[in-house]
Amino acid sequence: MALQASPFPNGFVTGIHAVGWAFILPCFWSLDRLLAVCKSTTWERAQRVEQECYLHPLKVFFGSILFFILFLVTAPLALLGLLLWAPVQACRRPFYYHRVTPFSPEKETHKGFELAGKASFGFAAANLCLLPDGVARFNNLGHTQRRASAIGRRIVQGLCRPHIRIFVDSPSSIGTLSPSNSILNTVNSSTYGATDRPTQPPLSHSSDSGEGPVSVPVANSHVVCLPCDDVEEVRTDSPSAVTASDQNSSQHGQAGQQSAPRALHGLRHQDDVPWEVSSLFPANVDILCLEEVFDKRAAKKLTEALRPVFGHILYDIGVYACYPPCRCSSFKFFNSGLFVASRFPILEAQYHCFPNSSGEDALAAKGLLSAKVLIGRNQKQKKVVGYFNSTHLHAPEGDGEIRCEQLSMIIKWISDFQAANKEPDEEVIFDVLCGDFNFDNCSPDDTLEQNHSLFECYTDPCRAGPGKEKPWAIGTLLEQPTLYEDDINTPEKLQRTLESEELRKQYVSPPVPAKGCPLVYPENSQPWIGRRIDYILYRENSISKHCRTEIEEVTFITHLAGLTDHIPVGLRLNIIMDSDGDHE
Repeated sequence: MALQASPFPNGFVTGIHAVGWAFILPCFWSLDRLLAVCKSTTWERAQRVEQECYLHPLKVFFGSILFFILFLVTAPLALLGLLLWAPVQACRRPFYYHRVTPFSPEKETHKGFELAGKASFGFAAANLCLLPDGVARFNNLGHTQRRASAIGRRIVQGLCRPHIRIFVDSPSSIGTLSPSNSILNTVNSSTYGATDRPTQPPLSHSSDSGEGPVSVPVANSHVVCLPCDDVEEVRTDSPSAVTASDQNSSQHGQAGQQSAPRALHGLRHQDDVPWEVSSLFPANVDILCLEEVFDKRAAKKLTEALRPVFGHILYDIGVYACYPPCRCSSFKFFNSGLFVASRFPILEAQYHCFPNSSGEDALAAKGLLSAKVLIGRNQKQKKVVGYFNSTHLHAPEGDGEIRCEQLSMIIKWISDFQAANKEPDEEVIFDVLCGDFNFDNCSPDDTLEQNHSLFECYTDPCRAGPGKEKPWAIGTLLEQPTLYEDDINTPEKLQRTLESEELRKQYVSPPVPAKGCPLVYPENSQPWIGRRIDYILYRENSISKHCRTEIEEVTFITHLAGLTDHIPVGLRLNIIMDSDGDHE
């Protein structure tokens, strides 16, 4: 059965929901602005010091009074709206489905793999902290609507650049080099929170509720999306050609920013895993999984930004009000925050809400989204499909038992979904699980989760074993108070910082010690990695028997510097099909 665009069964229920939310919105907005006017980010405080602005206390005083009065005035209307809004949530399907109909159905499928016997698929995951503005400021991130617009543009800029591979024939060659940062003009660094302070234009402190264009300059405003399979290979006879490319790109970048990005970064090979730190999103990502897209307007901005690249988008994923229905013990004010975009058609999708959340996490409908996508058809006209799953686990530290229960639920829900949607006449070529797990593989406080059986089912490319990371892995959780420091406030600077172990110690969150035990980290001769809580995992025992998976690249992405407190991660898999697979 085809997925429906609206989560509601008919127009009448949709109308009741819209009216109820219209009554709630003024009160919700007033409360959000009340929090926002009282809570400043470190970037805003630094701006006030540099501009010698001393009127902020007056703004806080009078703004607090104004928004508190508006909150009280609109509260009765919000209560009425809640009586209309809450009951219709019982018949709500757990997501919106946005689809862009292509000119030709063939544009949505992967072509050529059935003849070549090999296909490559890219995945990316990122926690964006797109909470309501007042709440996001407690994570040192404000201006949610502006950030959503800037994030969407940056992602599209990275995804739509040409996928160029440069080969260097020389004794010093280390293999394939990744795409140049300067092939496309980079986003101008004057976006919010991601620039050198002397050149940053002051932000307006007015409400960010406007839906118009956001003044975030983009150097290349006309992005041409190239087909996924267009890969240009440039072969040079000596390293001097690469040096020349570096010089040209530096000259090209000086006009748009203070420090030009490095042009080429070689993929490093350690433990047989190619990896890199990239200041751009990897080109041609096929499936994008985002977390903490809680704000509905921000979700719509992301959808509009990503729709030229991804024809299939699921957003506003989750449940609201009393869940399970008729039980008021757990009232969900926020959805799951999950947001999934796919180049391939989504055949089936299912969402499950974690029933064991507690504390502040119980206000959000965190859970698991499982989806099945159509890749194409093989030579025997069998459907070729893939599975991907996105999740966001319980957050508070010290609650390892809750996260372990959720990991067990994830294993069961994924197995049930795949069993229910498996067809005898189809080939499965990937099975991926990604998301913000809210635990890492180096903290003594996370020992329970590190030893969970999930990691026996799914492979973590960055993990050497329980409690032990591979030496090249990098933590993905940044220290919130330092988000706008000069070393990490642009993609290129954050890239250089992550590549330096000494600098990483200053800006990546350290491991969490177990209660009552002093932290000894890192162990002798081991590198300092930090908390890696964002994962992309894959497994092979659930895909077709004649397929095998190879890792083409693991990427730590700095393109969203200053826009989120997480480091996005990417994974590209090569799926190799045995030549005799079609004769089974």
